[in-house]
Amino acid sequence: MRECISVHIGQAGVQMGNACWELYCLEHGIQPDGIICLEKSLGQADSSFGTFFSETGSGKHVPRALFIDLEPTVIDEIRTGTYRSLFHPEQLISGKEDAANNYARGHYTIGKEVIDPVVDRIRKMADQCSGL
Repeated sequence: MRECISVHIGQAGVQMGNACWELYCLEHGIQPDGIICLEKSLGQADSSFGTFFSETGSGKHVPRALFIDLEPTVIDEIRTGTYRSLFHPEQLISGKEDAANNYARGHYTIGKEVIDPVVDRIRKMADQCSGL
């Protein structure tokens, strides 16, 4: 099976990714808590959602996605939103302050604090895949 890891970066990326995962859940009959809706899954042998979701031991489906932003407010919207229990907390990486539209500040100072956890989390997600 093929698998896909989505990486959503910055305010626009995080907001678009949140809307995208909401749509994926609606298309595949996955509830906001990650459980497949039984009414929609009866009679269907469709396992195509396995490309985008991984299944936990408890039967919950978690998106293969990573949300990254230097400024925490947009990611906090996901942490408190309707789909808050869909994502694992390690998938939502945020810094303490934004770069204020300053490339050098984002690249050399504030961004350096976030890069190691991001690379580590991408590596862990890739290790869990068999056909990336």
